[in-house]
Amino acid sequence: MKNIISLFFVLIAFTVSAQFNHIPTDSFTIEGKVKRHLTFSLADLDTFKTKSLPDVVITDHMGKEKNTLTQLKGILLKDILNNVEIDAENPKVLSAYYFVFVASDNYKVVFSWNELFNTETGNNVYIITEENGKKMKDTDERIAIVAVTDIRTGRRHMSNIKKKIVARAE
Repeated sequence: MKNIISLFFVLIAFTVSAQFNHIPTDSFTIEGKVKRHLTFSLADLDTFKTKSLPDVVITDHMGKEKNTLTQLKGILLKDILNNVEIDAENPKVLSAYYFVFVASDNYKVVFSWNELFNTETGNNVYIITEENGKKMKDTDERIAIVAVTDIRTGRRHMSNIKKKIVARAE
């Protein structure tokens, strides 16, 4: 019995520590249901137009304030995704596609194609390039994303993105 209890606590400790195992990323790939995989480095992101963003209060799933992101600049996510040629037989089926963003600690966030390209939400999802007057490449929170109009902002605020998977609901 002692061994089972010990194993239980080791598994819990491992699970909790895995959630905070942030490995800084210097690039991300876009793969899956695309005609050609793409890789974007931090230097590639510097070639996109950036926009100053409002401060964003990061909240947990209950709405409790955890942090505030200030002095933000970012790249509209759609500007990056416009470089991706989705492997779809026609535009009508794009409604069945979605994007899975995967961080270096394996945290995942999902956006639908329609959400990004057919609603106001898509005009408010950014790859963060600067926070607190500091370039993200000079931090350990590289390649971060935030949906500035989300109600519970922490659910889709993630950093250290390593890949974006394009998939289709069947």
